[in-house]
Amino acid sequence: MAARFFNEMYDGDTVRPAYRRLMDWVETTPPETIAQKKEEAEALFRRIGITFAVYGEGGDTERLIPFDMMPRVFTDAEWRRLERGVKQRARALNAFIFDVYHRAEIIRAGIVPARLVYQNDAYEAAVVGFDPPGGVYSHIVGIDLVRTGPDEFFVLEDNCRTPSGVSYMLENREIMMRMFPELFRSVRIAPVDDYPDRLRRTLASVAPQASDGEPISVLLSPGAFNSAYYEHSFLADQMGIELVEGQDLFVQGDFVYMRTTEGPRRVDVIYRRIDDSFLDPLCFRSESMLGVPGLMNVYRSGGVAICSAPGAGVADDKAIYTYVPEMIRFYLGEQPILKNVRTWKCGDQLDRAYVLENLKDLVVKEVHGSGGYGMLVGPASTKEQIAAYAERIKADPEDFIAQPTLALSTVPTFVESGLAPRHVDLRPYCLVGREVHLCAGGLTRVALREGSLVVNSSQGGGVKDTWVLAG
Repeated sequence: MAARFFNEMYDGDTVRPAYRRLMDWVETTPPETIAQKKEEAEALFRRIGITFAVYGEGGDTERLIPFDMMPRVFTDAEWRRLERGVKQRARALNAFIFDVYHRAEIIRAGIVPARLVYQNDAYEAAVVGFDPPGGVYSHIVGIDLVRTGPDEFFVLEDNCRTPSGVSYMLENREIMMRMFPELFRSVRIAPVDDYPDRLRRTLASVAPQASDGEPISVLLSPGAFNSAYYEHSFLADQMGIELVEGQDLFVQGDFVYMRTTEGPRRVDVIYRRIDDSFLDPLCFRSESMLGVPGLMNVYRSGGVAICSAPGAGVADDKAIYTYVPEMIRFYLGEQPILKNVRTWKCGDQLDRAYVLENLKDLVVKEVHGSGGYGMLVGPASTKEQIAAYAERIKADPEDFIAQPTLALSTVPTFVESGLAPRHVDLRPYCLVGREVHLCAGGLTRVALREGSLVVNSSQGGGVKDTWVLAG
């Protein structure tokens, strides 16, 4: 029997209240107008340079990200619940990261196995015992969510290091407002354009005490060849801060300075978009040309703040993910608002046996994987692919987790034949500084291929604007 998927726009043949105004617009807008607007939107994306890079392929790896003009809509009540759940999770994850670099109480209590932390490639011994400004390790937390019913939301994974995609959220809204201003006059939608200012204030809020006057923040990028460089330059411009590379910064004494045409200028906060291992060749990979020699000494002595903090990636691990509900109970004394997806850890003998017997029905992921790469979607795989993946699991079981194939919700999407349901997920962005703030929107990713559950742009997915109806 075919799986039944929750359609966020329709309840049977009835349009749900949140989508009624939108559906009125669709029905009264000629198809040729929508087609024309789609072409205009694609031209804008191309002109602005909103692309993403696909690694490991020959030829042109720069691609235009597919943009669908049918927005996804949340009611104010739905969003308030998600907001409470995401903020709760962000607080617990930060408490966990702080704990494992200090007393490791959650490990002592026997809740999280020590090996998952101390043998994790993202665990950084260089920050053990260090208190980052404000006690915050992950300043931008991206929580990937899926919906399976009217009131059923599940967390797929946590991104605590450098979650990407927020530029798409902002540009999606900008382009929708340009294309269809009449929609925004008739529907009250919570804004997202305050995100850059809130991010700038979040960075400033964790500036070290040694800061002199208004904190100076910079965005540290690997450079123009990085897949997310467009986002780096976009965010720096929107925040009104300098976009720098490692060669633009240097350490002198107890502080970090930026080279400018007017001479050295002290830097208080570095919003880094490069991996830990490249941050400082004197502390991590000695061959790194992307980082700043001596940066970690200044960081540990309190001369500069790094956002997100080195070592924050220990909480991104998909095996660590399985313990987040327990983290919430342990650190916050609360029950989790958002549920995890049922997850089997292949490092566990009983879990592994179940996974190997049921690969055709499961989604299997690499513990350190991202971007939709290295995963197996059992129902969409051949017997040969399943057999080959089983051998990978047997060879290194600790490197894999498995989850059921969820009935992801669908949202109507413009395809060649008109509107059709396509599966979606959601990445909202939570800022953590002196305050915790969740942007009223997020990045909705859509699987444009019919029947596909993989929403990553590198795997053929696209993006939508995400509306939160103002209460």
